Amino acid sequence: MNYLIAVLKNRIEAEEAYTVLEKRGLPLNQVTILGKGYQSADEFGLIDPNLQAIKQVKQLAYWLLPFGFAAGYAFNLLTAIEILPISPIGNHIIGGIFGAIAAAMGSFFVGGGVGIALGSGDALPYRNRLNQGKYIIVVKGSEDLIRQATPLLKRFEPETIQGYTE
Repeated sequence: MNYLIAVLKNRIEAEEAYTVLEKRGLPLNQVTILGKGYQSADEFGLIDPNLQAIKQVKQLAYWLLPFGFAAGYAFNLLTAIEILPISPIGNHIIGGIFGAIAAAMGSFFVGGGVGIALGSGDALPYRNRLNQGKYIIVVKGSEDLIRQATPLLKRFEPETIQGYTE
């Protein structure tokens, strides 16, 4: 599936562009307006990078916490470091807990940082433009449809016009 996304300054331009696309015979079920009074980013399916980051943190924690505990336990077992003046097994368990804490921190920083920096793609800039009161027209369909819609949307001098292939 191919997408053409154009960011327009205001609602009037977005509606005019939609009308031009309609008059040129583009199927309206493949043209969408995003913005106030139309579809939101969530309704259209633009991912929220923060939700993606939280999801990645949970996925990493699911795998890293047990390994972190095992690594901390094994490290304390091999080094015989006395963390507290209690039994050796108690110290190994405390070492395992420290290892799990380190794994949790790793999943938070790596999963969250990567999710926000890389997981969002262009969704975040588009969401920000919608929050600024701008409008987005999305045309999805075949390559020919996108080729037909591109010059029609360029007439409106959009802030950005970008094509994507899924």
